[in-house]
Amino acid sequence: MNAITRTIAATALAVATQASLAAPASVPAPVAVERTASYITTADGVQLYYKDWGPKNGPVVAFSHGWPLSSDSWESQMIFLAAKGYRVVAHDRRGHGRSSQPWDGNDMDHYADDLATVINTLDLKDVTLVGFSTGGGEVARYIGRHGTRRVKKAVLISAVPPLMLKTADNPGGLPIEVFDGLRKGSLDNRAQLYKDIASGPFYGFNRPGAKVSQGLIDSWWAQGMQAGHKNTYDSIAAFSATDFRADLKKFDIPTLVIHGDDDQIVPIDASGKASAALIKNAKLIVYAGAPHGLTDTHKDRVNQDLLDFLQK
Repeated sequence: MNAITRTIAATALAVATQASLAAPASVPAPVAVERTASYITTADGVQLYYKDWGPKNGPVVAFSHGWPLSSDSWESQMIFLAAKGYRVVAHDRRGHGRSSQPWDGNDMDHYADDLATVINTLDLKDVTLVGFSTGGGEVARYIGRHGTRRVKKAVLISAVPPLMLKTADNPGGLPIEVFDGLRKGSLDNRAQLYKDIASGPFYGFNRPGAKVSQGLIDSWWAQGMQAGHKNTYDSIAAFSATDFRADLKKFDIPTLVIHGDDDQIVPIDASGKASAALIKNAKLIVYAGAPHGLTDTHKDRVNQDLLDFLQK
């Protein structure tokens, strides 16, 4: 891609992003057209796989996963909190995991509305929303579109907001070449790209002295390859070029932001620190030396920080 093409692409992404923020002040509350023990069917026919663990009368925590993973990536947090008496719910994002792989709708507005469909269909109330990476964007856009009527608290972990892409008014973002590289890698050899991400920067396994877990690498790769090719490709633009700044300003509930200061995927300065500055009264916890995938590499600390926040 030459410089002119990159400039045009960046401009188009920025324009599309601004358009996406022009959401109506009130978005209809979406509900499922069909529900089973493990699947919820959205109004546009997408089947969302979901897990609903723990006591049904327990305080509710809903998890939104990262790219290109599935709800399985939350299992350490879910089993921990369910054992503590919490009702924990997580769904596979459209196009990911065991959910349908629609050709269209792989954008943050649809992701947020799908989360709303899960919450409304299960009639969840006083929910603590927890989003990791792309899932943090999903949580932010949910609050931006649907408000906090059903939300008690929010947690953003290694999350992509406010805006990953470098633009004229977001000079601290990453250049579009980074995301073009992901798109090219996805088309050239998606399986190898996922191997390289999981074995390298995601968990910090490329750092000197890192204790490499082949199991984590294999699990990440398997989850990623279960997701749809088109869905994960489109999602690169969704997590990188969506501007969440207006969404974050609508947060009116207690919010915890957790981020590692050695995050090579979503650098902390333009994400965790910037989000904490935009969200009123947000609490920021920085994990020294922690990578992007700290929900696994630092799971005991994450679990305890989540529990402490929930119990306040």
